[in-house]
Amino acid sequence: MRIVEGLPEGLSERYVETNGIRLHVVTSGPEDGPLVVLLHGFPEFWYGWRRQIPFLAAQGYRVWVPDQRGYALSGKPEKIEAYAMNGLAADIAGLIDAAGGGPAYLAGHDFGAMVAWYTSALYPEKVRRTAIINVPHPEVMFHKVRTSVRQMVRSSYAAFFQLPWLPEITAEWGRWRTLTEVLRKSSREGTFTEEDLERYRQAWDQPRAYTSMLNWYRCFWRKKGRAPIRDIPVPVLILWGEQDQFLLPEMAGESLKYCTSGGRLERFPQATHWVQHEEAPEVNRLLHEWFGSE
Repeated sequence: MRIVEGLPEGLSERYVETNGIRLHVVTSGPEDGPLVVLLHGFPEFWYGWRRQIPFLAAQGYRVWVPDQRGYALSGKPEKIEAYAMNGLAADIAGLIDAAGGGPAYLAGHDFGAMVAWYTSALYPEKVRRTAIINVPHPEVMFHKVRTSVRQMVRSSYAAFFQLPWLPEITAEWGRWRTLTEVLRKSSREGTFTEEDLERYRQAWDQPRAYTSMLNWYRCFWRKKGRAPIRDIPVPVLILWGEQDQFLLPEMAGESLKYCTSGGRLERFPQATHWVQHEEAPEVNRLLHEWFGSE
């Protein structure tokens, strides 16, 4: 079933087998255009890039936007270990192969940005340039969580997600009231409309979806199947909303030292964690500029 009934004009969908998982992918743009892969984070699905897809397609890019494993209409393995970061990066490497081999331009937000860091480090031959939105390099993240009380407090929700069944019950209560309130209260007013939130609810309603989404956190913080990565051998653009309630803004600049093939940081002083929603025209311009400047 579709979560967004009647896809907007110019969008199509397909299912792609990659790395032992079946991913639902929304596509747009000319078939002969340079490939762009957009990776959503928690708790979104492909729809989180709805303000970028038509713009990039209009610039001539071939845009592929998967529901990542565990989300929405993609496959949902039951074991926590199935959501290891190395495997999630392998999903995207295989997706690029399925699209014709790339190399691709890659952009990720939130946990999708973490997958983008790992994919760029582990499969640099498949990535031309990377854009990261509001997630630091993993080494910066781990260091801050260990040494900064402020970041420990901001990351406390991830500790709660480690508990069995209670996070699921809490989120599902009142037709996902808790989760929709988190989206509303952590973003600028009007960022998520009621229509948007209803589409997210439909995605979270999919069988095993929310537990699978939480398993990303459960696997990541238990350090399962996650090889350490440091240098990123492809050029990286970091976009950062400085009003992020979850992540300290100084982590954006600290991540640049790992961008050994060149890094650039663009800050959005008034934007929150949801910068690609709130500052879509400027984010779109910067992505096009970054991808087109190769």
